[in-house]
Amino acid sequence: MSRIGVIGVPGGWSSERLVEAVKKRAGSSTLVDPERILLDVEAGRLRFDEQDASSFDALIVKKLGATYSAHQVDRLKVLAFAYERGLKVFSDPRNILKAFDRLSCTLALRLGNLPIPPTVITENAAEAVEAIRRFRSAVLKPIFTSKARGMELVRHTDDVPRRLADFLAAGNKTLYVQKLIPLPQRDLSVAFLGGSYIATYARVREEDCWTTTTHFGGKYESCEPTDDVLRVAQKAADLFALDFTCVDVAEGEEGPLVFEVSPFGGFRGLWKANGIDAAERYAEYVIGKLAHG
Repeated sequence: MSRIGVIGVPGGWSSERLVEAVKKRAGSSTLVDPERILLDVEAGRLRFDEQDASSFDALIVKKLGATYSAHQVDRLKVLAFAYERGLKVFSDPRNILKAFDRLSCTLALRLGNLPIPPTVITENAAEAVEAIRRFRSAVLKPIFTSKARGMELVRHTDDVPRRLADFLAAGNKTLYVQKLIPLPQRDLSVAFLGGSYIATYARVREEDCWTTTTHFGGKYESCEPTDDVLRVAQKAADLFALDFTCVDVAEGEEGPLVFEVSPFGGFRGLWKANGIDAAERYAEYVIGKLAHG
């Protein structure tokens, strides 16, 4: 019997589902609230509440909090320390760090020669105004976000300086400006486990909405990716080497473009669109890895 902890959000749908899947196969599982993690650096000991992480065979990182935030990077660094000291963690926290925030993920994708939408990153508002005017329509994206929360669609005909001022006033320090890509009512999420393709689902946007995210009314649908989409998504997944990941891809007019590589998402989309229980598959994968060393 393996003892596996799941780092996730208490009461969260995907976190609790993964705990149950692991428990069914390993005999026991514990949901680890990331807010309760403590690292004694001198002793090199990681614990949560009174439980010593060294008593676990492995940890699976499902969520680091209910929403993305900069301080969760610190949690990943703590987990990376424990990983370096020999604790098995899925996925490798160092690889999660590469994909965790929008800026790190974007730069890694570009350095890996993956096609991404035209993007400008600056702290200079005048440069951001010029980028928006050049793009005609652009999306301002917070560095730490999910499900399009905090994103702003800005058109060159808007009062761009005021829109930028409002975005900065909301607590954003870096202006991440990405050209709005015309999409065929949907974008795709391509899921991988252990580097192998699982399935693809689409997020289909509401007629009057610019974003496909389910937070703003988008719907999940099953779909079969083209060879080009699958090739680009596989290359992106390989770049980050995450144990479980979903690659968000846009079907652009000149070919597929990668929006981001997610270290956490996909469970609900795979279930609703494809009837695939990603928690069951992930639990089997981790237990298989432990069995084979």
